[in-house]
Amino acid sequence: MTPFLQFIFTLSAIIVAAKSAGYLSTRVGQPSVLGELIVGLILGPSLLDLTHSWFITDPHLHEIIYELGELGVLLLMFIAGLELHVSDLTRNTRVAAYSGILGVAAPVGLGYATGLLLGQPSNVAFFLGLSLGATSVSISAQTLIELGVLRSRVGFTLLGAAVFDDILVILLLSLFLAIVSGGSGILSILLIIGKMILFLSLSVGFGLWGLPRFTRFIKKLSISQGPLSFAIVIILIYGLAAELIGGMAAITGTFIAGLMFSRVPEKAVIETGLRAIAYGFFVPIFFVSIGLGVNISSLGVEVLWGALLISIVAIVGKVLGSGLGARLGRLSWPESLQVSVGMVSRGEVGLIVAQLGASVGLLDDNTFSAIVAMVILTTLVTPPLLRSSFKLTRLPNSSNSLEAN
Repeated sequence: MTPFLQFIFTLSAIIVAAKSAGYLSTRVGQPSVLGELIVGLILGPSLLDLTHSWFITDPHLHEIIYELGELGVLLLMFIAGLELHVSDLTRNTRVAAYSGILGVAAPVGLGYATGLLLGQPSNVAFFLGLSLGATSVSISAQTLIELGVLRSRVGFTLLGAAVFDDILVILLLSLFLAIVSGGSGILSILLIIGKMILFLSLSVGFGLWGLPRFTRFIKKLSISQGPLSFAIVIILIYGLAAELIGGMAAITGTFIAGLMFSRVPEKAVIETGLRAIAYGFFVPIFFVSIGLGVNISSLGVEVLWGALLISIVAIVGKVLGSGLGARLGRLSWPESLQVSVGMVSRGEVGLIVAQLGASVGLLDDNTFSAIVAMVILTTLVTPPLLRSSFKLTRLPNSSNSLEAN
């Protein structure tokens, strides 16, 4: 087969497998995302190794699938932001800050102590803690959407806490790398803070003033699906700017873009079009692509035990830290549990941190593999744990959810 035929065959196999696994997952009372994650592991090198099958000769196919998946997570976080409103998050700023900050501090501290107990040098142990402090709420956001509770006090807190988590982890990571490299830690931190403030100011300022005007202008032009195409361009630009200007994760930028578009009258048209594109094509590829890059069968017994220990510490750290922060912000105990469980997944953010540690020589192969296994495990357990946590109490309605601190 030609490279193009290999490409479309792989895409069709991934989408059919993802949708089938998602359906089966819902049939047994679990979120569809869990089935999509598991089928990704089956299709990956852990079992079938779809993108490296005997008839696949294109060496770039795996990378192409991965990048399509990255577009999927950008769209997913944009849709999550589109369903909210800026005022929803500002009403929950205090509890989100508590949950996000303590949700970093607890796993970083526990991870550092675990690294020392495992005999790692102090700098490696601290970097291990940083990798446990990261979080990615893309998986949790999808689960909340399926449960119909994204616009609840828990949903607002969870998404806001993820922003604080992202900012704090980047600051700690930048300071740590600056100190390790012998640079000026204070100057580096001030530069990072300045870049974050610049990005947030530009993105929110343009979103409040420019987006409504540009959207209305484009709507008046005789352009097929003009507002939808404009929204897609803004998603990509905000994701790019978050990385290049703010030094933040691209998903944070696209989430902010969604918040900004939630204010425009054309929101319904944009949301309808993007949902079809995202959930029909890109988002299933993202969930499956997580498993395509992991080879569980290659992990040794020592690595597996280390991964299990690190995973337990990662889960306990997030549940204790984020849960305590949510409780300090005056959420109920069941709501605090729901928020903390939603912060457990490390997703693509945890992988990025781990890859950075390996690239600068801080992590050996075994430690890197153990962290990658932890990322996969925390990503897999989050959907069923989050769904179960909502069964412990009656779901809050939307009117009550807007009364958060």
